[in-house]
Amino acid sequence: MTNQLLIYENAVPISAETHRDISVRTGANWAFSKTLNSVPIVAAEFEPACIEMPIVFAGEGDDVAPVALLGLRAEENLFVSPEGNWTGQYVPAFLRRYPFVFAASGENGETLTLCIDEGFEGLNKEGRGERLFDSDGERTRYLENMLQFTSDYQTQHVLTRSFCARLVELDLLEPAVATMKLPDGQSHSLTGFRRVNRAKLAALETDTIAELFRNDTLALIHFHLASLGHMGHLVQRISDLPAAAAKKGKKAAKPNVAEAEA
Repeated sequence: MTNQLLIYENAVPISAETHRDISVRTGANWAFSKTLNSVPIVAAEFEPACIEMPIVFAGEGDDVAPVALLGLRAEENLFVSPEGNWTGQYVPAFLRRYPFVFAASGENGETLTLCIDEGFEGLNKEGRGERLFDSDGERTRYLENMLQFTSDYQTQHVLTRSFCARLVELDLLEPAVATMKLPDGQSHSLTGFRRVNRAKLAALETDTIAELFRNDTLALIHFHLASLGHMGHLVQRISDLPAAAAKKGKKAAKPNVAEAEA
């Protein structure tokens, strides 16, 4: 099974035999993501995400993937309040999909099985939230919707891999370091990510620019570049933290990215 250990503790295949009496309550508490300073995002999310969170690239070569930065320091999600509330406008699909995920099997990973994280605190047998199966053991509309949502996410993941492969092919990505001053006056660095090099983008041949424009790659690049201005907004979120929380360690951090589906 593909590694999703950032938030998934015990993902198992969903079945009527095992989960017939299970209900799922999501969206009430986002504390499960409080230690994630970044999460993977797909291309379809660039436009809504770029409005409030930086979008950068992590990994190298064939493993390059876009991530949304949720914090500047290790194990700190600045979009989750101490009470577990989401304080931003946009919630990345990686988190909205939880506790569901596909597991790939077969020689080439062509078989996908919908799984659920049994470690998620929102799972219960008291009827809180949405049931997975009805009294006859048939999938509920909720489970069908989550199956479709997870399937759409997988499709977008494949398209996003192609987008990143094109950026690598054109040699547009460069290593980057973000250094900023925290509210207490200390300097802090975020490392281990990549961004599009504006000079290399401007130097592309006209035909290549036209191709990137037609297939929306150019729009995604501009969403990414525009989002980088939100690094300062993350610093502001640190300023809004209670004084005790703001005194956490100042060591350099880097995005703690989940390994995405194959």
